Amino acid sequence: MPLLDLPDFAAALPARAAILGIDPGEKRIGVAVSDTTRLIASSLDTVARSKFAADAEAILKLYDQRQCAGYVIGLPLNMDGSSGPSAQSARAFARNLIAKRDAPLLLWDERLSTAAVTRTLIEGDASRRRRGEVVDKMAAAYMLQGALDAMQERKA
Repeated sequence: MPLLDLPDFAAALPARAAILGIDPGEKRIGVAVSDTTRLIASSLDTVARSKFAADAEAILKLYDQRQCAGYVIGLPLNMDGSSGPSAQSARAFARNLIAKRDAPLLLWDERLSTAAVTRTLIEGDASRRRRGEVVDKMAAAYMLQGALDAMQERKA
């Protein structure tokens, strides 16, 4: 299945099923999941980056445990909307993941998601150590929530 745009992604999903949100960073991969009605995203886990095969195995285990029907992968575009090395890496990650498990996949603009989550954690007086532990999976949830909200707006 190719990488899809929002309308095609939404159309490819069953009526009720969770979606896995993935925020692939350089050192860690943040993972989030939606509820089966696709209204709420929740942070789930963080996968320490190693070789792609091990990363994919850990992600697909989470995917299967939650009986997910598709992926939303964060696409870190530059502020001007152009693609840099991080966006190219996210696209390659998405292509490789589809090769392991073919399922509907949406690349979602996640500019500033980590910054927004970090700011929230700082305002909540989270220690630097605590922020480091949770920021990636919270950024995945923030990004996934944006995609869920966009899908809901399409329905309205």
